Amino acid sequence: MSSRTYTSTSADANSSALTDLNAEERSRILAKAALFSPPSATLSDGRRDLVGLSRDELTDILTEIGEKPFRTKQLWHWIYHQGVTDFSRMSTIAKPLQQKLAERFIIGRPEAATVQTSSDETRKFLFRFRDGQEAETVYIPDRREDRGAVCISSQVGCTLSCTFCHTGTQKLVRNLGAAEIVSQFMAARDSYGEWPSPKGETPRLLSTIVLMGMGEPLYNYENVAKAMKIIMDGEGIGLSRRRITLSTSGVVPLMDRCGDELGINLAVSLHAVRNDLRDEIVPLNRKYPIEEVLAACRRYPAASNARRITFEYIMLRGINDSEADARELVRLISGIPAKVNLIPFNPWPGSDYKPSTREQQNRFAEIVMNAGFASPIRTPRGRDILAACGQLKTASERARASSVPVSE
Repeated sequence: MSSRTYTSTSADANSSALTDLNAEERSRILAKAALFSPPSATLSDGRRDLVGLSRDELTDILTEIGEKPFRTKQLWHWIYHQGVTDFSRMSTIAKPLQQKLAERFIIGRPEAATVQTSSDETRKFLFRFRDGQEAETVYIPDRREDRGAVCISSQVGCTLSCTFCHTGTQKLVRNLGAAEIVSQFMAARDSYGEWPSPKGETPRLLSTIVLMGMGEPLYNYENVAKAMKIIMDGEGIGLSRRRITLSTSGVVPLMDRCGDELGINLAVSLHAVRNDLRDEIVPLNRKYPIEEVLAACRRYPAASNARRITFEYIMLRGINDSEADARELVRLISGIPAKVNLIPFNPWPGSDYKPSTREQQNRFAEIVMNAGFASPIRTPRGRDILAACGQLKTASERARASSVPVSE
């Protein structure tokens, strides 16, 4: 990966100024994120959750209780490769140590407060964390193959207020910790029985991750990065960086850092080709306008013809779906290894937007495709359970808004 640093080291004045700005802005973002920190990993009874710890952290706490560093590898295997939550099932660890670990630690999972399965087999989990806060996670199966994507949340609520997005109407409550991010995927694996079986016949249904649930992942970068490094570790879950996509509305300074440190796939929620319109529907554009976002895309080190940047584009009738918009989109992304996901607007209660007509979607897609960019029109999934793109919002928040009790 790149050895880019985030301090002012360049001799070039312009590059230095940009680097300084990014470092300053990154610090501001991370300081703000600290205000919305996740709760402690230590339970009320004094036990600590091992999920979400880095290898070094796991080694340190094992050393504190008098265990040798090689125990880290054993525990890592049982927690992340085997998916075991009960120390007594760790057959390579002697029973006295199993008991010792159980007295001091847990291997946590969030509570599945509700689980809904759509008519198209999309499954939505409402996960409740230890402090009672909730976030939604969605599994989207691929009908063509026995696999699919887990759409993971990074925050409880969202701070961006994109006007077409149901999640954006829920105020940011807090960031999710690394353990809460990792454990969404692990709990989804539990649900599908996808941990290794004794006969080695484990299915691989949950084959990809998209950080595209509730929240802006780059406004919780430290926890997201830590979680993804755990998930990519080859001796645990072992998911390739090529199978992980982070979706951002364009937090430019941290797009650079994500590319350098994680090298995962990038999706950018563009949704408009003019700054005045994007200012309105994606308010973050007022801070990071289209030109800056696209410049960051051009710098993104993982972008290549084999690993294209995905531009997400919501199709809003009469607002951003004209043929002129399509041609301008082509002009803007010219030279970037890219594909464009055209997303029919998914209605939600209280929204005034309407989805583009199918005819207009097809015409828009044709213009983009003829310019050499793949431009599939996404088939909405899970609409009947409010699990489609832009529809996520915790059931508890919906209930509070409507004064109706949450049904579980």
